[in-house]
Amino acid sequence: MALLRSIVHLLWMFVTVVPWGTYMVISSIWKRGIPLYWDARRWLAMAMYGLRAICGVQWRVSGYDNLPLGEKSPAILLVKHQSTLETFLMPVLMPHPLAYVFKKELLYVPFFGWAMGRLDMIHIDRSQRAQAFSKVVAQGKELLAQGIWIIMFPEGTRIPRGQKGVYKHGGTRLAVETGAPVIPIAVTSAKCWPRKAIVKRPGIVDVSIGKPISSVGRDPDDLLREVEAWIESEMRRLDPEAYVHEGAVN
Repeated sequence: MALLRSIVHLLWMFVTVVPWGTYMVISSIWKRGIPLYWDARRWLAMAMYGLRAICGVQWRVSGYDNLPLGEKSPAILLVKHQSTLETFLMPVLMPHPLAYVFKKELLYVPFFGWAMGRLDMIHIDRSQRAQAFSKVVAQGKELLAQGIWIIMFPEGTRIPRGQKGVYKHGGTRLAVETGAPVIPIAVTSAKCWPRKAIVKRPGIVDVSIGKPISSVGRDPDDLLREVEAWIESEMRRLDPEAYVHEGAVN
């Protein structure tokens, strides 16, 4: 039954992404910036609420009161990455527009990538590391000044449930360069939608938003260690069953 529901959800996303992507490309002729972002968010909401209705995947959020107040208060979100789910869910949850930092190859994905290319996102060429980071800083400063929050996955790729990837300091370097606070976020998405999996299983995904961590006067590596420690500790609190093997080893 879970497989059948997952296939129906895939069809739902495919059927809706084609007209949405077409609309985004056409409407971007006269509409750009934040208004276009909110149009994009509507499709992500359709995908997520479709996931809830079709596959029985729900989400529970704690720590909303940790988000910065103010229309243009800056923030850099550093999020645990286990699944496609948090990529779609974060814009649905957040009160500010978000700008993802992502590899430019995604721009070539039909409809979805074409739509992303019309938004104020930061797409980079990973083969040119120094130039790529300079671009992230330059665009990041402009976006943060508009009240657009930057979102990054410090592990860089989706990590299996109960495991920890290598945390990279791109997000904390950007925070130090811009002076924006870092918001660490833990997400137990792999409980319901594991990486590289077609089948989504019913259940509750916990999203825990940590308190802002100031980047002013910080060393990026030291700041990253603090972010990593909070996220990984929170993951073990939210999803203890996934880390039982650690206790067995100890």
